[in-house]
Amino acid sequence: MRIDILTLFPNMFTPLFESILGRAVKEGLLEINVINIRDYTLDKHLKCDDTPFGGGAGMVMMVEPIARAIESIDPNHSAKRIYLSPKGRTLSQKVVGELKNEEWLILLCGHYEGVDQRAIDLYIDEEVSIGDYVLTGGELGAMVLVDAVGRYVDGVLNKDSLEEESFASGALEYPQYTRPADFRGIKVPEVLTSGNHKEIKKWRESESLKITKKNRPDLIK
Repeated sequence: MRIDILTLFPNMFTPLFESILGRAVKEGLLEINVINIRDYTLDKHLKCDDTPFGGGAGMVMMVEPIARAIESIDPNHSAKRIYLSPKGRTLSQKVVGELKNEEWLILLCGHYEGVDQRAIDLYIDEEVSIGDYVLTGGELGAMVLVDAVGRYVDGVLNKDSLEEESFASGALEYPQYTRPADFRGIKVPEVLTSGNHKEIKKWRESESLKITKKNRPDLIK
C-alpha cells in the first residue's frame, strides 16, 4: 500500500517511521510519502494561506498549492483522496476495513481554519474525522488513520493478533498478562497458566463480553 500525506508541517510525521510501521516501511511492505505543500506554491515567500472571504478569524489554506501538489503526484486520479476534517465521516473499524483494501491513499491535512472549499470539491473523494472534537490541524488525524490502516497491510502484523484485538469480533479485547505470574500479591488468573486451551478460550470470551458491557455497552447487540 502507498500513502501520500500532504501537509504544511512534514516534520510532524516522524513517529510514523518508528516502531511497527517504521519496520514495515523499511521492509517495503508499506510506502509512506510526506509531501510539503509549500513546495508547490508560486509565492516566493512560500505562503500557502490567506484571510477568508467574508471575514472571520484565522487563515484559510489556498486552493492553488493544494491543486498543484495533487495534480503532480496523482494526475490521473488513481488514488483514494481523503481530507482529514471534523466534518467528515467518523473513522471506525468499519471504515478502516474499507480503506485497507485501497492500493493508494492520498491524505490532505488542513490547518488553521481549514482549506478553500474548491480544493475539496475538485480533488477530494471523502472527508474523514477521527472524532467529535477539533484539532489545530489534520496532521494528528492523518497519523491515526495511517496507523490504523497500515496495521492491516499483509506482513505488518501477525494475523492472529488482528483477529483477536478489540472490535475485530464486535467486542473489546480481553485482559492480557505476562511475567511475573505474581506481582505484589496480584496473581495472573490461574486458567491462563493451566495449558487448557479450551478453558482459556472460554475465559477470554467471557472477559471480553464483561469489559464490553462495562466500557462500551453500545457495542452489545
